[in-house]
Amino acid sequence: MLTEIRNPRQIEGEGFRRWFTDEYFDLIVWYAEDRTLLGFQLCYDKLDHERALTWTREHGFQHNRIDAGEVPGHAKMTPVIIADGEFSRDPVAERFWKASAQIEPAVARFVYETVKKYPGPLEESVSRS
Repeated sequence: MLTEIRNPRQIEGEGFRRWFTDEYFDLIVWYAEDRTLLGFQLCYDKLDHERALTWTREHGFQHNRIDAGEVPGHAKMTPVIIADGEFSRDPVAERFWKASAQIEPAVARFVYETVKKYPGPLEESVSRS
């Protein structure tokens, strides 16, 4: 279940940042000064094959994988984001919806509905129980 990290590091010029996390997801949400949502980054499958879906009002969607910087026989390097085409929209959206039950409903709904708009085959969404 996603929980909010209190007082995350704020990066100048990026907008006000909120960060939610659990064992599978990291969700970072950016806001303008007037508290409108500028965008988000939903990192998922953190322990196995981490990828990130980023959406901003200005640029739309971008899907990437996270290269953890691990090379056998070498010191671990800094993780980097690398382009990754295919995104399993519906399974990720549904898992996010279930994991987001304890975060602010407006944020959860906005991220869920935006993820469901990612280009791909249409499937019916599920309601929160």
